[in-house]
Amino acid sequence: MSHNDGWEPVTRLGKKVQEGEISSMEEALESGLPLKEHEIVDQLLPGMEDEVLDINMVQRMTDSGRRVKFRCVVVVGNRDGYLGYAEGRDDQVGGAIQKAIEVAKLNVISVDRGSGSWEDQAGGVNSLTRKAEGKAGSVEVSVIPAPQGLGLAGAETVRNILELAGIQDAWTQSNGNTRTTVNLAKATFNALENASQARTPDRARRVQREAEDGVSN
Repeated sequence: MSHNDGWEPVTRLGKKVQEGEISSMEEALESGLPLKEHEIVDQLLPGMEDEVLDINMVQRMTDSGRRVKFRCVVVVGNRDGYLGYAEGRDDQVGGAIQKAIEVAKLNVISVDRGSGSWEDQAGGVNSLTRKAEGKAGSVEVSVIPAPQGLGLAGAETVRNILELAGIQDAWTQSNGNTRTTVNLAKATFNALENASQARTPDRARRVQREAEDGVSN
């Protein structure tokens, strides 16, 4: 039974999801098949929330005069280990937000949560398993495992992203021009992605590479 009435999948992954061959986001990501339809995420993670972190007006001069576009930065997450990030551009604010949300779903990652603080007992998922670092432009962000109950220490943008990812306790450090929300958000997402890739099984990585190269087994 499809949650998306009228959705006709056009990709292999979409068809496997609709036919029930793949029934969890973890299976979808580990299949190594490219995620190209946001409806897949709508179906496997129906509780996804989205948050607009930044909306900017971008002006461009063209032959016919000045054109205004809106650029928006969006993060999506289910507060339980899945997170996506994207920027969207459109002539209308609503259009830019919608585009960004759909692309963010296609960029969804599984966040490597755990209890990496030496003060914590093993087996928890309140924080990260290890320190995560990411960079975007001049901005560098580190997310460091913290003991249960500490909460999230850091800039509001970073905290918003960690909350949507389902991380409850972490220390964070950010350097560079952290006033640019877009780079701060991107660096935070990159840090979590770098940490999650560190545990991606070799097989899935290989399948992903082959999928990207257009080579099939």
